[in-house]
Formats: sequence, C-alpha cells, structure tokens
Amino acid sequence: MNSLVEELAADIGFELPENYNASRLLWDNLAENADRPAVHHASGTLSYAKLAALAGQIGNAFLNAGCKPGDRVMLVMDDEPTYPAAIMGAMRAGLVPLLINIQSPSDLMEFFRSDSDAKAAMVTPSLAGHLTGTDLPILLSDGTEIAGASAELEETPTKRTDMAFWMYSSGSTGKPKGVVHKHEDAAYTAHSYARDILKLTSDDVCFSVPKIYFAYGFGNAVSFPMAVGASALLLSGRPTPDRCFEAIEAHKPTVLFGLPTVYTALMSHPMAATADLSSVRLCISAAEVLSSELAESWRQRFGHRIVEGLGSTEMLHIYLSNDETVQKPGSAGRVVPGYAVRLVDQEGQEVPVGEEGIMEVCGLSGAEYYWNRPDKTAETMRNGWLYTGDRFTCDEDGFYFFKGRADDLVKVSGQWVYPLEIELALAEHPKVREVCVQAIPLADQRMTLAAWVTPKNDADAGDLLARELKDFAKSQLLPHKYPRTIQFLQTLPKTGTDKIDRQALRALALDRVGSAA
Repeated sequence: MNSLVEELAADIGFELPENYNASRLLWDNLAENADRPAVHHASGTLSYAKLAALAGQIGNAFLNAGCKPGDRVMLVMDDEPTYPAAIMGAMRAGLVPLLINIQSPSDLMEFFRSDSDAKAAMVTPSLAGHLTGTDLPILLSDGTEIAGASAELEETPTKRTDMAFWMYSSGSTGKPKGVVHKHEDAAYTAHSYARDILKLTSDDVCFSVPKIYFAYGFGNAVSFPMAVGASALLLSGRPTPDRCFEAIEAHKPTVLFGLPTVYTALMSHPMAATADLSSVRLCISAAEVLSSELAESWRQRFGHRIVEGLGSTEMLHIYLSNDETVQKPGSAGRVVPGYAVRLVDQEGQEVPVGEEGIMEVCGLSGAEYYWNRPDKTAETMRNGWLYTGDRFTCDEDGFYFFKGRADDLVKVSGQWVYPLEIELALAEHPKVREVCVQAIPLADQRMTLAAWVTPKNDADAGDLLARELKDFAKSQLLPHKYPRTIQFLQTLPKTGTDKIDRQALRALALDRVGSAA
C-alpha cells in the first residue's frame, strides 16, 4: 500500500484487521440483524440469517464440486437472492467469484473461462445455455447440489489484500480485461461513498436497476446494504420501465440507482405520470453524463434532484459525486472522501484549475492489475494512480466536468473536434430523448461526424428535425461543430450495463458507408 493510499484511508477512519475476508459484510450482520430483511425479490424476502445459510450452502457446494481455496468460479447469474449469497459464500470458502456479464455471447463466455482458468460455475437456470460445450462443473442456482449442502461454512483465512473477486471490463476496445479486486475493496467503498454520500442506514431499501455483475450494481445491491444491515430489492429479467415502477410500488425502496438511459426510459413511459415514488429519498445516476433537461424533468415530476457521480470498474464504485444539496448541472461532482483526483497533461504534469487535463484517481479500492495483461496494467495503473484516459476540467469549487476521451479528438473538414462536445449539446435540445455522436471514416478515409437520435416524439423524426438539430449544435458551439449526418432510431442500442452501445452504432454507420462505396 503506498503512502497516499494509507493517508486517504486514515483521513476517513478506515481500518481493517490484516486477516480479513470480505464475506464478513454478510456474516457480521448475524449478531444484530439476523432477522432483518436482506433481500426482496419476486420469489420472496430473505432475512440475513437465511441469506447467510444459503451462502454457506453455496460455498460448500463449490468445495464439494472439487474447488479449492484460490480457485476462480464463474457466476453467470441474474439478479436473484442466490447471487449475493453466491458471491459471499464463494469468498468465505476462499474462492474467487467472477461476476460475469450475462449479456456476453458464447465466445466471450469461453474467453472468460479460459482467461481465468475457472474451475466451476454457478448459473441461473434460464441462463444455462450460456455455458454449453464446457467441461466445467456447473451448479444451478436452484439445484440439488446447493439444497443438499451444509449451511455451516467456516471462514477460510485470507488477508485483506488477497484476491477476492473479479469483474471484467466492458471491452469497448479489444478483449475485456479481468479487473482483480481485493478483500478490503468492497468495505472501503461502503465506508467512503455509501457512508458519506448515500448516508445509508439499516432502514434503507436499495433498488439498483443496473445489474449486480456491473461494479456499480454490486455496490448498490450487495456490499452497501450489507455494510449497514439494510436490504436490497432485486429484479430478475429485463428491467423494463413498467417492471421497475411495479417493483417500486410493491417494495417501496428508499434509494434508487440508475443510469441516464434508465431515467430517460422511466420518464418516457406512460406510467411515469401516475407512479408513486414517495418512498424514495435519494436518486443516484452514474456511468454517463446526465442531461440537465432530464434532471429537471425528473425533479419536477418526482421531487428529487438526481445525484450524479462517476466511478469505474477499476475503482469498484464512485469516486466523484455531487450530493442532493450541493451540485452543478453537467458535473460529475467533487472528490468523494477517501479518494484523490488530479488532472494531468500529456507529460504527466498537473494542470492549473480551469484547464483541461486527463484524469487520474487514487484510492484504496483501486484494482492494482489486470489479470494476464501486463501491457494494459502498465498503461493504466501508474505508480499508485489509475490513468482513466478521460478529459476533464475542474472549477474553483472542486467540481469536475467531463470533456471526452483523451483519444477522441478527430479532424473533420480540416478542423479538430471532440464528438462528445456535440453530443452533450444535442442532448439539451427539447425534442431529443437520447443521442450519440461519433466520428466515422468515409470510404475515402476522411472523417465525418454522425449522430444517432431518438426523438421524444417519433413523428418529429425527419429532415426538418435533422436541420433543426444541426443548426442548434452550431448555435451552441461553433459553425463547424455539428453532425454531418443524423439517423433517427426508435431506441439506441444498449450494452449489457445499459450504456449506449457505441460499437453497435459505429458498426451500423460503417455498414452504410460500405454499402454506399
């Protein structure tokens, strides 16, 4: 542990014994919260005592299948009570659970298995087809191997800095990278962000629309509520707006976690007009920039200011955040206690306040390496700092504003442009529901700017709105900063973590370029 990380941890009073296993986030609740609800689901509610017993059975089922401490195990699971139990039970048994994106195609599933050298897998029955053709021992989340295993599971001795669990990066460029987290990491994010920003108590009910396999969802639905004896509302299957509203009505969550795409979908659904969100005290958004128009529409309808933040899989959760009382529209927020952030130029020197730089972040929850990827580790983990590759500015009040990726600068018609700048401008247009802007190569290898837009009213899609949006971008920015082509879609494609799928849109555009050549 470097000296800055130690200093940051000391600043927030974070302490753990050297011998520590992250499954204590669950088992430590048995002393005082055994009978309190831990998870709510369509199948029923489990108390902490029952969840710990299920976790013990799962840990033993893995051991009975031949797994040994240190082995990796794949969890290909939807959000169900067995999922948090599987994570905790595996870690208590000394195993290393891999939280796998269930939207991954079969070739990626095989890559995860071979890259990690996983020794077994647990699968939600409806997802069993994701692991066909493998010789891995596979446990079904409702299988007899679990039901017949003992609920008593002794904690396998581990150090706080030992490997605890993995997630794979989204793989926006190249193969996904295995992000290795330590036993202390989940407790740290709970002690910093969940305590200082969310201010969770045992009376809270956390509802994360993003799934548990997403680092953001893991904190929201697993480690954060467990850390304080609160409960989590889990929604299996596709979290459509109607199902989300129905779950909120049935279980009355107090903290709602979403993404800009989630809040857009909820606000656009007819049920938004009559939905009762009076139980919700706090709404959180992360992963992408939240438009000020969407934030204001949500506040007017439901009475809450959405609290925007920024995190990453490598840091496990959010390290920049606004709060409900102090925030700035379009900002990712200020530094969360327990973390340090700096903006640097291409030479690695810190830039003055107000100037644009590339963000680096430091904190105890940060992954120290990617599995089997020394090249990417050296590129990203730099002397205790995580190089994000994201361009930001920071104002005099300490609020950070996202400006795009460091490698996003492209030359269009002889002038340099950041596509995200145009995207953020178009997102503020009153007729736009969702938008994505990217630079696309033409057949002659020149670059052009393409936009994909979902209008709020399908009837508006057409040449008149396209011209209006181009003129709007020019008026908000500079005359050369506008999309040359605009394609209207009923909805923009999403990744498994509900972000806009930029790769899919780029492929769509390249197909059109190829067809026109």
